[in-house]
Amino acid sequence: MAAESLRQKQSRFARMLPRLLDQAAKLGYDVTLGECFRSDEQAEINALGEHGRERAAQLLDREQPLLAVKIRNNGKWANGIRDSLHCYKLAIDLNLFDSRGQWIQDSAPYAQLGAYWKSLGSDHCAGTDFGDPPHYSISHGGRK
Repeated sequence: MAAESLRQKQSRFARMLPRLLDQAAKLGYDVTLGECFRSDEQAEINALGEHGRERAAQLLDREQPLLAVKIRNNGKWANGIRDSLHCYKLAIDLNLFDSRGQWIQDSAPYAQLGAYWKSLGSDHCAGTDFGDPPHYSISHGGRK
């Protein structure tokens, strides 16, 4: 059997996402999408790490203050990762909300959903396994 190409993995990932979203609903969670795709530019900003983003934002504060804010507030999980599966359209971050509409920050519900996701394929990965609870992906090139 030939190795699955990146495009084939992307198609499989897209076909599997509705199952993940349906399972979240069955578990009683409302879902909003977090990061689904990361551009090359965003990947480079992420690769700067927190201190690098702050230095870049300081350079932009005067001439591009809105861009400086965006770079400065890049996100809690953006810790130096340049080659994320988000760049390959093989990862998604999901935000879970309880029945009161409160954003769930506890990792247990994400782990429960992650266990389901991983049951769908041997190359399916859940971020709760490596400190990024909202992340669900299909591995590629050694990355999760």
